Amino acid sequence: MTENIHETIIIGSGPAGYTAAIYAARANMNPIIITGMEPGGQLTTTTDVENYPGYPEGVMGPEMMMDFQKQAERFGTKVIMDMVTEVDFANEKGGNHTITTMNGEVFKTKSIIISTGASAKYLGLDDEKKYMGSGVSACATCDGFFYKNRPVVVVGAGDTAAEEATYLSKICSKVYLLVRRDEFRASNIMEERVKNTPNIEILFHHELEGMSGEKVVEKAHIFNNITHEKSELEVDGVFIAIGHKPNTDLFVGKLDMDETGYLITEPKSTKTKVPGVFAAGDVQDNIYRQAVTAAGTGCMAALDAERYVAEL
Repeated sequence: MTENIHETIIIGSGPAGYTAAIYAARANMNPIIITGMEPGGQLTTTTDVENYPGYPEGVMGPEMMMDFQKQAERFGTKVIMDMVTEVDFANEKGGNHTITTMNGEVFKTKSIIISTGASAKYLGLDDEKKYMGSGVSACATCDGFFYKNRPVVVVGAGDTAAEEATYLSKICSKVYLLVRRDEFRASNIMEERVKNTPNIEILFHHELEGMSGEKVVEKAHIFNNITHEKSELEVDGVFIAIGHKPNTDLFVGKLDMDETGYLITEPKSTKTKVPGVFAAGDVQDNIYRQAVTAAGTGCMAALDAERYVAEL
């Protein structure tokens, strides 16, 4: 058991977590990052990142996260490859929070920065894993550029799918939108936008069965769930847009969340309802979900935590 009281511990190691660590370390808070099961977060499953400032030639997702880690460690951040299994928040300002990990370590800390991110939902097809980064994506704003003037498929029926399809329609030659039922779950305005976009073709009652291609996606295999008729679409990209799940199971009943599980923070702040507990990145952002916005809130969380600890 670690007896000393830490100034801040960061749970999660994506752009938000590492940026928080850089700022906290430079403020002499001696931060610890507990990485979680996916060190580096969602970006480690991304191949080319071309929209993060400072990388004019683009960068591989895993390489970028290694850069983040090196920068955090340069200022004295301690990175622990472990997973938090339990948190016990203090009830009052100035109390110490307790964190327990899978390896049985117990930490006491004055402040916690939660940056556990959100995970894209997938259909569960083997081909999704096979072609991940080679034609399969869950983020149009991240990867749409790679399919400029090429045909793609978007799977989903909600606002996420409608937004992704509309965004891709401005880049890609053709967008097929697979909708499982005979209606959208998206808001009326998003539905109308999709229906009024000439190069989006909506295929109701259609589902994705798989993909094929030598090294990258060349065809999407689909079927009509009413007639059971199977067909193929010659496309270069498949975007799964069935939503994200924030990684907040650890905090159920302990922190305020919205109806989909995203942590709620105070306006213009990263503060949660518990004093000394802050949230940054995709775990509290269901709108933008970009590496650069996550990094921005990581900075905010570190500044908020620094001020909180200084006041104690």
